[in-house]
Amino acid sequence: MLANARAGTLTGAARMLGLDNATVGRRLALLEERLAVRLVERLPRAARLTALGKQAASQAAAMEKGALAIERLVRTARSQEQGMVVITAPPVLARHFLAPRLRDLVQRHPLVQLSILSQAHVVSLARLDADLALRLTPPIGDADIACCIGRMPFAQYAARDYPYTGQPERWEFIAYTAQAGEFAHLRWLNQVIDLRRVVCEVADLSNQYEAACSGIGVPDLPCFIGDADPWLQRLPDPQPGLTLDVWIALHPDRRNDQRVRATMRDIVTLVGASDLAT
Repeated sequence: MLANARAGTLTGAARMLGLDNATVGRRLALLEERLAVRLVERLPRAARLTALGKQAASQAAAMEKGALAIERLVRTARSQEQGMVVITAPPVLARHFLAPRLRDLVQRHPLVQLSILSQAHVVSLARLDADLALRLTPPIGDADIACCIGRMPFAQYAARDYPYTGQPERWEFIAYTAQAGEFAHLRWLNQVIDLRRVVCEVADLSNQYEAACSGIGVPDLPCFIGDADPWLQRLPDPQPGLTLDVWIALHPDRRNDQRVRATMRDIVTLVGASDLAT
């Protein structure tokens, strides 16, 4: 019922729960049968909660919140040097910052198993989807403990043999696909491109980087990626570039978790020693 309240459809609820529609429908019908009430009004394109269903969903959400709080406290109480730490990060940081430094992180705490989630969307620390989060957006209405640990400036790059290096009006850009969503770098890149030609569209920054290395056109890349590649050159552009803050976050209930705090300190140290340092 709670998944249905959040998704608005049985199909959406099934997707959230990792189940098929028939299973979700059966479970919901069984719940209504046991309670002898109607909780959901089934419509052709939606599954809308009844008035009683909305009240029940609110109580269920409170129960879930309490259960998750207990689980967070238990995990913290069990914290030892050995175990798993799950880190969520946007793909550009997961692939180009964390992945090359995994050996260093693991050597600092050899009994800790790291799990890296490369996620474009913000993952919930309250729901225990991850223990730590690297983010490129500040927390808004979020109960997590978050601090800015670095900055990620961008610039335009091209292959060393790009023929239009000194002719910005002829640059052909590598942009995002329409399915990429709406975010700060996409808005910035659209302003930079303006009326100039887009030669290709790709899903994310890693693909923009790969496309640039092929020589096809100009991406707007994080400088810590573009400057480190000998096959790329930073293009001259008088317009000030975009800079995004790098944040690290953990849930308040995990602040005393030894493994999580140690891993967090290590990541902050690695950022401080990198080109992302503030």
